Amino acid sequence: MTDKSLDARAERAGIMHSFRDLFGETQVTTAETKAALLAAMGLADRDLPEPASLPFWHVCEPGQPVGIDAPEDWTLTLEDGTEQEGRGPLPTLPLGRHLLQSAGAQCWLLCAPGKLDLPPRLWGLMAPLACLRSAAEGGLGSYDDLAQLAEAVGGAGGAFVGINPIHAGFPTEPGGFSPYTPSHRRRFSPFYLPTGAQAAQPGPILILPEELPVRLHALEAEYHARDPGDAFERYLAHEGAPLHQFATHQALSEKLGTYWDKWDSAYQDPASDQVSKAARELADRVRFHAWLQYRTEGALSEAQSRATASGMRLGLYLDLAVGTHPAGAETWADRDNFAFGASLGAPPDAIAPQGQNWHLAPFNPRHLEKTGFEALALTLRQQLRFSGALRIDHILGFERAYWVPDDSPGAYVTMPREAMLAIARMEAARAGAVIVGEDLGVIPDGLQQSLIDSGILGCRLTMFEHAGDPPWYKAPQDYDEGVIASFSSHDLPTWKGWRDGHEVKTRVELGITPAEHLDDTLAWRGREVASFDGATEPYRGDAPPDGLEALASFLAATSARMVAIQVEDILEMEHQPNLPGTVWEYPNWRQRLPVGVDGIANAPLLAKTARIMKRAGR
Repeated sequence: MTDKSLDARAERAGIMHSFRDLFGETQVTTAETKAALLAAMGLADRDLPEPASLPFWHVCEPGQPVGIDAPEDWTLTLEDGTEQEGRGPLPTLPLGRHLLQSAGAQCWLLCAPGKLDLPPRLWGLMAPLACLRSAAEGGLGSYDDLAQLAEAVGGAGGAFVGINPIHAGFPTEPGGFSPYTPSHRRRFSPFYLPTGAQAAQPGPILILPEELPVRLHALEAEYHARDPGDAFERYLAHEGAPLHQFATHQALSEKLGTYWDKWDSAYQDPASDQVSKAARELADRVRFHAWLQYRTEGALSEAQSRATASGMRLGLYLDLAVGTHPAGAETWADRDNFAFGASLGAPPDAIAPQGQNWHLAPFNPRHLEKTGFEALALTLRQQLRFSGALRIDHILGFERAYWVPDDSPGAYVTMPREAMLAIARMEAARAGAVIVGEDLGVIPDGLQQSLIDSGILGCRLTMFEHAGDPPWYKAPQDYDEGVIASFSSHDLPTWKGWRDGHEVKTRVELGITPAEHLDDTLAWRGREVASFDGATEPYRGDAPPDGLEALASFLAATSARMVAIQVEDILEMEHQPNLPGTVWEYPNWRQRLPVGVDGIANAPLLAKTARIMKRAGR
């Protein structure tokens, strides 16, 4: 294959020829990377077909002219399965994904509101679900703990409680517990079901290889203790084959090992006779894993009901991981929608100068287009069944995704942005929910404007909203309306830790940052803190500059429609939940909170924050 042919095929497949990195340097995609990414898309030996007389997809609005002409007689299959035939102009359409066929071609009509309504001025609390228990209480945090926390925050005037992703993980691999490396994003983790089970000797750090087996054993005992009844049978009938396939995967993983790419080839195909035979032989175990999903969805539904009943406008604020494990349940069941041989990641930046490989399978954009973005729609819909708001992690991937081949440098792949945003608007409109897109990092030109135009909220972290040296912080009134504002995130220092440069020192101690950079970095942090204290002065009243009241007053005054406060700041914690660039060197996602839900509910700083937010009209 000539370089010219390879370049043309890569361009048609959306593989970018080059990009400008965070340091202003132009990075050119190598021929090896182009070939590897084409192979990951299933295009190693063939070209991407050109659109025929119709585009692959087209975005329109409910009740408005479709804005596309069919070349000949057409057949229109609506999302509900009803069909219409005709010639000439198409009828106006309802909300949904509809298939137009004409002249031997097909086009998915993605009918979504042009823009979502922004929420009113709200505030809420972010908390790590797994760690909601204190060391004295032990165990994992549960969906019941989440409901209790939501009731407490709702009673104080908060509109939401946000948590990390609760996707189904890997029951046979307790060490693989990162919420952002899921096994399946349309199924939920049963390990947060309340059981009362816990490891013998709890401590400040969750020891998951001890906690999770105890939790699973208690759930097994509950399952065998009584018949789940007719409601479970109705659930099985409603969920059908997709649930059975997921439960079969879970049962097989207990027998064959955690990751399906290590299984015997006969079991790697979910449609194989060997898998069907195994599902019959493991029928009770398959039923158990289906029951876990039944119980989990029931617990989530109850938590959301209790949250909204407490007065919360949104209730649960869930989080959708940007990708899925390449050898988990989601890719086993749905091979075509994912690219294999490449992982999602990020190019070099100030935090990770070596670049990042997240070891997550990306959606294959070409197959998404072919299927009308069904996988994305179903994934969003499932999360929005149990929440009033959903954060889409790394929504930059709706514009372009950085793919890292197994043995070559990474490159950007262009994604069908307008279609994916339309799917997000469509599913949010169905659910009456708010969508937040995490738009941090190297942001492609035009993406943030597209989010604004869609009514999808962006993210603004106050710690980064500055320029110059000494830094000048953006004033509250200069924040965009269509964003959620917070000081930090789970990947960044807490309010107390930031002021002290705690994460800077930790990185040096762990050998991530050279020790010779410590003094200069801490000096810069000192200038950041001093400047921010000046920025909060007009808003904090009599509160000291280092108190959470100063920060809360500043955030409450912003124009942002949503404001989030971290529970770690309510509890004056120094350690952040996750330290990027580490795995076992730092207890990521495993640090128990110093107090339980009652302690959070009664924390003086929660009450003070609530009063500050109320005075600001939130």
